[in-house]
Amino acid sequence: MSFEELDHTADVLMRVRGATLGELFADAGRAMFHVMYGPCEDRGVKRQISLEAENLESLLIDYLSELLFITEVENTVFCTFDVDIQGTHLIAVLRGEPFDPARHSAGSLVKGISYFGLEIVKEEEAYVVEIIFDI
Repeated sequence: MSFEELDHTADVLMRVRGATLGELFADAGRAMFHVMYGPCEDRGVKRQISLEAENLESLLIDYLSELLFITEVENTVFCTFDVDIQGTHLIAVLRGEPFDPARHSAGSLVKGISYFGLEIVKEEEAYVVEIIFDI
């Protein structure tokens, strides 16, 4: 559905909405990569991940942390996220492009994702979460 940046004193606070949990997680990934790299295109890089956690909030942290790890180790920028969530198990297909310093250096380095205030809330027509990215 969407994401938007909210005011925060030191880090980046994003409000993310999704009609489904899969869409919420996909947009959380898009939000994080938007903060870090700006625009991205699907240029043939594809990766699949599978994760399990104790609850949805831990699953979201683990998912975003795994994305950070992969982008750092494999020098990859992801821009599309197909996420399937069954209970607290996630399978995601990530698509993007190799990191290009000329195109991807305008953002802020995300060092981690904060658990502070993290709660996935089901509203009438969407799931909503506010995520603090530590920069």
